[in-house]
Amino acid sequence: MPGTHILVLGGTAEARQLAAELAARPATRVTTSLAGRVAQPRMPAGDVRIGGFGGPEGLGGWLREQEVDAVVDATHPFAAVISAHAAQAAAAVGIPLCVLRRPGWSAGPGDRWHPADSLADAAAQLPALGRSVFLTTGRLGLAAFADLGQLRFLVRSVEPPEPPLPPHTHVLLARGPFTVEGERELLRTHGIDVLVTKDSGGPATAAKLTAARELSLPVVVVRRPPAPTGVALAPDVAGVLELLGGLLSRAAAGRCP
Repeated sequence: MPGTHILVLGGTAEARQLAAELAARPATRVTTSLAGRVAQPRMPAGDVRIGGFGGPEGLGGWLREQEVDAVVDATHPFAAVISAHAAQAAAAVGIPLCVLRRPGWSAGPGDRWHPADSLADAAAQLPALGRSVFLTTGRLGLAAFADLGQLRFLVRSVEPPEPPLPPHTHVLLARGPFTVEGERELLRTHGIDVLVTKDSGGPATAAKLTAARELSLPVVVVRRPPAPTGVALAPDVAGVLELLGGLLSRAAAGRCP
């Protein structure tokens, strides 16, 4: 992909791996966009842009100004807003877009999973499942649990969570990857009897699921929002690189007189 400029919408381990692969290629410029919600993010290779674009129109204007040839949406599987904006902006500008979505987790023998359609749905299920909750859904959206004053919460996130929080909450700031041994000890130390997680997928935070299974704990799993329709999807970095090669080749052929 000589002479190309790729925008990677990042914030994930896969986005950093992809940026490193692209930055190592001759005549390829890669810019990674980070939302700016983490004070000290792990920086990827290549150029980095931090902050929002101002909606799909602002993103489209930036793509034109920076002469971007293709966009890769490698954001978190729950970053539905920026994913929708990326699809709209790429279509408006007329450049290829591909979406990197790591596979979600799957329940196995011994798992006691309770699917939830949203954080509010997860909160509604909790009183019937336990009294001491390990909440690992990130720093945003915890207002859904704020009225559950009869429960105790251990909230883990990379950055301090955004209020309001449940009244009986202990905050643990930590960044994965985590080990099964560490997660098992954490669950036991805090007397956890139910886990809440988003279906983020990937190995970095999957150890808590194994620990919960070993301790026979129920797990409330919030389903992912659907990926944008009509876009090229890949489960990993290798798949994205393969898709990009084909998409850019077809785009270049379409520009030939």
